[in-house]
Amino acid sequence: MTARSPSYWKAGAECGSRNSAFDKLRRANVGILRNKSLSISNVMSFFIRNSSKHKYNLKVTSFTLLVFMTMLLGGITNGEAANWAKLKSLIGPKDSIVVADPAGRIIIAKHARQKLVPASILKILTSLAALHYLGSNHRYVTDFFRDPDSNLVIKGYGDPFMISEVIDGIAQELADLIGDAGMVNDIIVDDSYFNRPLTIPGISTSTQPYDAPNGALCVNFNTVFFKRTQSGYASAEVQTPLLPYAIKKIKLLKPKSGRIVLSHEAKENTIYAGHLFGYFFTRHGVRPRGTVKPGQVDPSVDKRIYRYVSQFTLYQIIAKLLEHSNNFTTNQLLISCGIQKSGQPGNLAKGVAALVDFAADELQIKDLTIVEGSGISRQNKVSANQMLQVLTKFESHRRLLPRQGREYYKTGTLHGINTRAGYIAAAADGYYRYVVMINTMGKSTQPVMRRLLRGLE
Repeated sequence: MTARSPSYWKAGAECGSRNSAFDKLRRANVGILRNKSLSISNVMSFFIRNSSKHKYNLKVTSFTLLVFMTMLLGGITNGEAANWAKLKSLIGPKDSIVVADPAGRIIIAKHARQKLVPASILKILTSLAALHYLGSNHRYVTDFFRDPDSNLVIKGYGDPFMISEVIDGIAQELADLIGDAGMVNDIIVDDSYFNRPLTIPGISTSTQPYDAPNGALCVNFNTVFFKRTQSGYASAEVQTPLLPYAIKKIKLLKPKSGRIVLSHEAKENTIYAGHLFGYFFTRHGVRPRGTVKPGQVDPSVDKRIYRYVSQFTLYQIIAKLLEHSNNFTTNQLLISCGIQKSGQPGNLAKGVAALVDFAADELQIKDLTIVEGSGISRQNKVSANQMLQVLTKFESHRRLLPRQGREYYKTGTLHGINTRAGYIAAAADGYYRYVVMINTMGKSTQPVMRRLLRGLE
């Protein structure tokens, strides 16, 4: 599709009211306006023929030709101009929009410099920073040690995809390494790679999955999925057992079904991880004799017996976090970026600093207001123009975003906040980039997107 510009619409509207010659020429051959494939020579011939026919003077004809060519090359009709005007009317004082054509020209903008709450479209920026600091082929690791007392020490490094299926495979590997004569006393869980406690602005103490805390050694996104049965509680997923450690918390909270979140208080989330590892060890013939307790690896005496390298690359992790808008995973990546830039242990401050520095150095965005990486905090404030710069840099990775028709997109939702950003395939070649940020209570991006998609057909 040919590029469009607001100046073209204005020119067309003005000439329609000031120059009746243009109206007469357009009525003389309406079809030529609709034929986007006409050559310039055909258009010139049309004007020469009609200007002679209607005996218009050269000055008027030249001006009309200029305006006509502008409208033809811009592809703007009166109906389309009205559609854009209606679209902009949907953007209130607490909202913003910016759209750029495949060449980077801004074709529509309103309040584009105003800083608003981005919600989860901020995940695009965090993902882009992670690709910069860690690399698309980065794989998380988890280390397993034996100490002099035959305890098994597990040290996490922030792997966000340590899930039950993965733990099952790790347990099988360790069972083969330890062998029938092997003995394990305690399971010691080491989460010292990240500072504790790790408090994320916007994360509450609710039992909702989006409020799961972060940590260096976590399993199943720090959640437990369960259901209520006639005989009590049971796991709601076949790959994960419902452990007594989790049942104890479920009985305390008394929810009917769904997910509960394992908090960082008293290292609950890390200890639960140790219990889940213990279950799968037992399943594969290694029976820990002791208990699960927090601790740290002592490199001088502990012997590493196995290093698990994640089966998921960073690229695959980002695709999943963008698909499911996972806050936990996003902030795991943010903290990892901070470690890569400033060293361990990881914490939120280092992660945010890395994100802000990346935006300044790589995107030339100097005044971001960022407090975490997932968009769950209302303290995050960015402008539509800033997000457009993010999209420009991210375009080669656009296929990591969810897709719907000719659009790759990411949405964001908080109470009273509705945002959307992404790419729309042009009719000819390339992609339009757009950012819509609605911060008005009760409003949605849906009517804006309907108008936008209609206008870019």
